Amino acid sequence: MQIHRDWTGLPAGARGASVAMGNFDGVHLGHRAVIESARQAGGPLGIVTFEPHPRQFFAPDAPPFRLMNSESRANRLARLGVEQLYELPFGAVLAGLSPEAFARDVLVGGLGVTHVTVGADFVFGKDRAGDVATLQDLGRQLGFGVTAVPLVGAGGQDYSSTAIRCALTEGRPRDAERMLGHLHRIEGEVVHGNKRGREFGWPTANMQMDDLHLPRLGVYAVVVEVLTGPDKLSCQGVASLGVRPMFGRNAPNLEVHLFDFDGDLYGQHLSVGLVEFLRDEAKFDSVQTLIDQIAADASQARAVLAGA
Repeated sequence: MQIHRDWTGLPAGARGASVAMGNFDGVHLGHRAVIESARQAGGPLGIVTFEPHPRQFFAPDAPPFRLMNSESRANRLARLGVEQLYELPFGAVLAGLSPEAFARDVLVGGLGVTHVTVGADFVFGKDRAGDVATLQDLGRQLGFGVTAVPLVGAGGQDYSSTAIRCALTEGRPRDAERMLGHLHRIEGEVVHGNKRGREFGWPTANMQMDDLHLPRLGVYAVVVEVLTGPDKLSCQGVASLGVRPMFGRNAPNLEVHLFDFDGDLYGQHLSVGLVEFLRDEAKFDSVQTLIDQIAADASQARAVLAGA
């Protein structure tokens, strides 16, 4: 998959795609319906999305809400067979374009799209002035096709990034998985921590949660993919998401213990899928009590994953 971070100066081979357009936070089943519709339109399959998320631009002080960082989103889209990812820089320039200017200058002049597929609730342009009908009118004028895909859901509820955030906040990763069509995954680089887990006999890979929506703090049964480095593999594990209250108040991070693995993962990139919530984060009376609880968590996680 080729990734482009501007709409100008693209090589000829990167133009002329049939694109699905949206934020694709989570790449859930509703997003996948839009992507599949773009695939059916024929031609190279492309994605038009924005980085940062427009909500981050308009409300920079809002709490973190993203289900995926750009790396995780790109990894998921690549797995779906996307050939061209247009990750457009969202800032004052894009925010200030009218719907007509966006279609003319970005979609046609820059990307040379042949077809655009969006969700039925799609809006775009300055002040969100354009909707699906606007895009269809502009497509007729400028020479590209437009398909609007109905919203996807079950049980009277549309699948949405908001509903998935709610499930994760409440510690319901399996409900999130049903809406996503895949496990909710936290992806990123393994960074150095305080190495307390290694001292306790339970070494962990530490990952930061910067700018991501926080699922319910606590302990999870997880599956892990090591994406880079000499130890590329898939394995199971147990993870603690939280602020480590035994050792003061810290920034939230994810600490992952990989079962039956002994290697150096610093600087490598992991994909950690949340399978089941096991318990809330807690502060223990002693280090030994904490160590005993970690052992119990690991045993419970193995049992859960054996039946997953």
